[in-house]
Amino acid sequence: MNDDTDPFAEFLATLHGLWINVEAFLSGIITPGWKQNQIIILIILAVVAICLHKLSGRVLENWVRTHQGWAKWQLRLIIQIKRRLGLIWFAVLTYAVYIVMQNITWPSRSIFLGVVAELAAVWVGIAFAVRLVRNRTLRRVVTWGLWIYATFYFLNVSNEIASFLDGLALEVGNFRMSVLTLLTALIVIGALFIAAGLISKTTAVKIRQNDDISPSMQVLAVKGLQVAVYGMAFFMGVKAVGIDLTGLAVLSGALGVGLGFGLQKVVSNLFSGVIILLDKSIKPGDVISLGDTFGWIQTLGARYASVVTRDGREYLIPNEDLITGQVVNWSHSDDFVRLDIYFGTAYCDDPHRVRKLAIEAATSVARVLSFKAPVCHIVGFGDSSVDYILRFWIKDPTGGLTNIRGNVYLALWDAFKENGISIPFPQREVKVLDDRKLASPHASSALD
Repeated sequence: MNDDTDPFAEFLATLHGLWINVEAFLSGIITPGWKQNQIIILIILAVVAICLHKLSGRVLENWVRTHQGWAKWQLRLIIQIKRRLGLIWFAVLTYAVYIVMQNITWPSRSIFLGVVAELAAVWVGIAFAVRLVRNRTLRRVVTWGLWIYATFYFLNVSNEIASFLDGLALEVGNFRMSVLTLLTALIVIGALFIAAGLISKTTAVKIRQNDDISPSMQVLAVKGLQVAVYGMAFFMGVKAVGIDLTGLAVLSGALGVGLGFGLQKVVSNLFSGVIILLDKSIKPGDVISLGDTFGWIQTLGARYASVVTRDGREYLIPNEDLITGQVVNWSHSDDFVRLDIYFGTAYCDDPHRVRKLAIEAATSVARVLSFKAPVCHIVGFGDSSVDYILRFWIKDPTGGLTNIRGNVYLALWDAFKENGISIPFPQREVKVLDDRKLASPHASSALD
């Protein structure tokens, strides 16, 4: 194989060309002249920018503290501006000096200043643009990748770097994957994912604001939209860089079979979540009971449902459990909930009067509904009391069940105490026998 077609020879030639450019640049800096003068000017401007960064940062912070009612996005923007004030000042000062030198001296004596000014401005733009990427790790990778690419582009070595990266490739038959192709794919897919995220977020807000769509269908529409948008972004990015997806068909089929066996529970939870959203059996805001867990649905995810209890605990219940288990949905068709409490009174108290007082006591509690009037019935004659059941309705189960029962019991206590109704408790009579009677002959004969 000739050296002209040898990838390793091309790799060495690319490295040699890069080294020649770097060596020429360094020799220009060391040699006294306008290149060296521009480097000195840049160092001075960097020091001035650092000083201005500290000074303007304090001024900006004090100014923000004097203003109240800032929105979160405004505060985040101020924080990002404060962090990058040094780079902003450096770009502005460098560009100002470049314009001045272009007018008072030969243009060739400020070319490097112009390149650095444009590069600093691009760095500032990249720093703010990548804030659209939510994931912190991915944001850092995209930031550094764009900064490196912009640096190579403005230093006019991007073609050499591209040739160098394209030479680092893995070839298997007709399949060829180079580092350049991989990086390009990551950048294109990342940019498409950012656009997909913006589209998905904007559309999701519109869907959630539509009152004509039920909460469960809103969740399903948002999830479906996210899957569709991000899927399109991925395939468009892969096709844009020229990667053939035909060879991945067999591999994806094999992976699908393997994942089907290994991730049965995950897949079951995913399909269970879709079923829940379609049949509308459970939706965000519903109050449910599942075993010992009582709370309201905060969010419905692809794999689990978030249930928040009255004590602030958040349970992540798999969707499959909501499909296969017995779930009590207190607000499935409406928000009305009937509660029962039991109590007893003495046999000497008039049961008609007791029932009337109990209904009046329950009606006096704030959360008890008056148009669904409470009822009270006798359910039995106990050993020590006449037993009653008091039934009443509420419309806000999210406000708690135990506390409303406690309030009704307290109202009963006050009403019974005020009207002389007694709440009996079991009484036992204990007879103590005399030891002398036990020792008498008659007792002995009786025992015999």
